Amino acid sequence: MNVREGLIPTVLGTAVTATGFALKQNRNVSPMLSNTIVGFGLAHVVLGTIDLVEHRR
Repeated sequence: MNVREGLIPTVLGTAVTATGFALKQNRNVSPMLSNTIVGFGLAHVVLGTIDLVEHRR
């Protein structure tokens, strides 16, 4: 199986970002925690996308 470099962090970052946005809807979760999770996911998306662009074939 041939997986492009950067694809896994991009997909993982998308899932983490979606989780962070879902937690923002829950009033019982600290806004700082949900914002941290969203930021962590967005960082993975950005870094994975950079890898995808740099290692095009």
